[in-house]
Amino acid sequence: MPNHFYQYYKNELNQFIDQAIKEDIGSGDHSGMSCISITKVNSAKLIVKENGIMAGIKLAEILFHRYDPSLYFQPFVEDGDKVKKGVIAFKVEGNSQSILATERLVLNSMQRMSGIASLTYKLSQKIKHLNCHLLDTRKTTPNFRYPEKWAVKIGGGTNHRMGLFDALMIKDNHVDFCGGMKKTLQKTEKYISSLSKQFDVVVEARNIHEIDIILKFSWVSRILLDNFTKKELVNAIKLIDKRLPTEASGNITENNLIEMAETGVNFISMGALTYAAKPIDLSLQAVLT
Repeated sequence: MPNHFYQYYKNELNQFIDQAIKEDIGSGDHSGMSCISITKVNSAKLIVKENGIMAGIKLAEILFHRYDPSLYFQPFVEDGDKVKKGVIAFKVEGNSQSILATERLVLNSMQRMSGIASLTYKLSQKIKHLNCHLLDTRKTTPNFRYPEKWAVKIGGGTNHRMGLFDALMIKDNHVDFCGGMKKTLQKTEKYISSLSKQFDVVVEARNIHEIDIILKFSWVSRILLDNFTKKELVNAIKLIDKRLPTEASGNITENNLIEMAETGVNFISMGALTYAAKPIDLSLQAVLT
């Protein structure tokens, strides 16, 4: 799978790796240094211990090389591949202390990413027959957002905004704090017109009245229909009549995903893609010769 995500967010992901190394290894891996010679060379293999979608292969390679450029990394699967229990995903060879020091960080990242990719793939397959895209949200683990959203992409999902800085989302609290939908959008229009860069603007509607107001502002990128029932969603989409793309969110689960997508909504956002995914069991084992 092409790793455009890493190329686009290279600085942010390298910063994550550096901070993670600092957090876990700090001034040095005293366990490894206590009993392993600095010149010792070994190899280890990553064994998949349950079926799923593999994610984090590219991240593991970058992480190993960022910590120790002399390590040799040989992948046997790619990000996005379906893997079965017992498959060897990669082999890493080189300085034994370096492999031991980075083992846990690689496993933590890949187990979490593979779990997210597996869940995203499972859910996206349920609605693949429809013109509806599955979106992630900002409900991510602090300081681990970029790998988690990368995993969503690997699993076949679509990234929502990365943070508060790259798109606007006008939600219910913005409207209530500002004093109503019309006033909020008038102020937002004035604000975005002063910016040198164009941003997507997603606006949440709670009812038909708010939808009517939103439709009067042609610069809105998408209408978010949050916590709508299926019947309410059908009525709202009929009213919008393709004048703006639509997004549904809130109380959408694996059990009702298909019927909600079949309403004709263009996007469905699910925070569960990242916060509720179960990590895939992986193990990095020494290769004995």
